[in-house]
Amino acid sequence: MDLIFWRHAEAYDPEEGQEDLKRELTPKGEKQAAKIGAWLDRQLPEGVRVICSPAVRTEQTAKALGRKYKLKADLLPNATASEVLEAVGWPESKMSVVVVGHQPVLGQCISYLLGIPEGECAVRKGAVWWLRSRVRDGATQTVVVSVQTPELI
Repeated sequence: MDLIFWRHAEAYDPEEGQEDLKRELTPKGEKQAAKIGAWLDRQLPEGVRVICSPAVRTEQTAKALGRKYKLKADLLPNATASEVLEAVGWPESKMSVVVVGHQPVLGQCISYLLGIPEGECAVRKGAVWWLRSRVRDGATQTVVVSVQTPELI
């Protein structure tokens, strides 16, 4: 199973009294999302499942991919790593999945899957971490396929 974590691109800081989930991407964030979205679209297989937090900034990021996506409350900013991994069916799913979400939960998922003891991996805004589950010598392994940031594309 391929599992692609995509952190939302740069968003405006919340205005006083503004609900966090209503924050939108900045012009820089729109450019970041477009760069990564175009790169991902060239790399992803047909039929990949794209799931997205219902926050405005994550939905704007997901739209840059140009594919259908589904909003999932399991991916809200207060989600836990176990909730996210259960929502995507890791590692049993036969389908590749793109998760468009937030820090710190994306970093927590990556840390858990790669066995990083700190418990949270830093994930830059707009960045993608592409992981793959495989079985070698009877043991399930998680390998890093790619890490991309908008600045490198």
